[in-house]
Amino acid sequence: MAPPLPLPEPQMASYPLFRSPSTSVTPTTSTPPSPSRPPFSLQNPNSSNSKKSSKPNKFFRRFRSVFRSLPIIAPTPCKMPAMSVGSSTDHNHMHGGIRMTGTLFGFRRSRISLAIQQNPKCLPMLVLELAIPTAKLLQEMGSGLVRIALECDKKHPSGKVKLIDEPLWTMYCNGKKLGYGVKRDPSQDDLNVMQLLHAVSMGAGVLPTERSENENMTEGEMTYMRAHFERVTGSKDSETFYMMNPDGNSGPELSIFLVRI
Repeated sequence: MAPPLPLPEPQMASYPLFRSPSTSVTPTTSTPPSPSRPPFSLQNPNSSNSKKSSKPNKFFRRFRSVFRSLPIIAPTPCKMPAMSVGSSTDHNHMHGGIRMTGTLFGFRRSRISLAIQQNPKCLPMLVLELAIPTAKLLQEMGSGLVRIALECDKKHPSGKVKLIDEPLWTMYCNGKKLGYGVKRDPSQDDLNVMQLLHAVSMGAGVLPTERSENENMTEGEMTYMRAHFERVTGSKDSETFYMMNPDGNSGPELSIFLVRI
């Protein structure tokens, strides 16, 4: 009987995608990049500026009190040339006031908030939630001058609490009591708005938000209005924020009075 023929050795078929075992293959996935939120570039407000600016104001008040005590001498009448007031925005500055950046923002059907900053690139030093819807306040400002008075009780006789740190305020708008204003710490949504507007000195418009469509349909669009504010300090129990017109030819459109009684 003849021995069986040897079987042919198996040969490895060559495929175009074949790689040797020594070569490691790292799978790659093509996932779309997630939209990254821009990093916060807001800075802490510099308190040294306010301290330095308060010294000339104190000196001016002392000089004025001494000047008023002097006798009045009637000068010879003469004609003086009239001076133009508020010819430009840079010179539209109140005596004794400190220029700051104020932003009114909020959803149209929600309560509006006010943020005060030393400049657009600083963290807000004051955030107030006012007792009036955003659309209502914008409507009032479009029809005429708006005066908002915020009053709080004097609960700290020693005066250790600053006026802007009072937590609760009774709000009046053009003489009508509307409810209460609340001071709050800046939330993440507040910081997002300030970050989006860090390059805006003044203006108004609508901001994109990250809320769901249902919430946006319920509360409306996120609206903002930013302008220069003049902060005038009367005493430790009274301060006023005047929103100045960009043209500088007329008075403030909005005045916010903080009074502790």
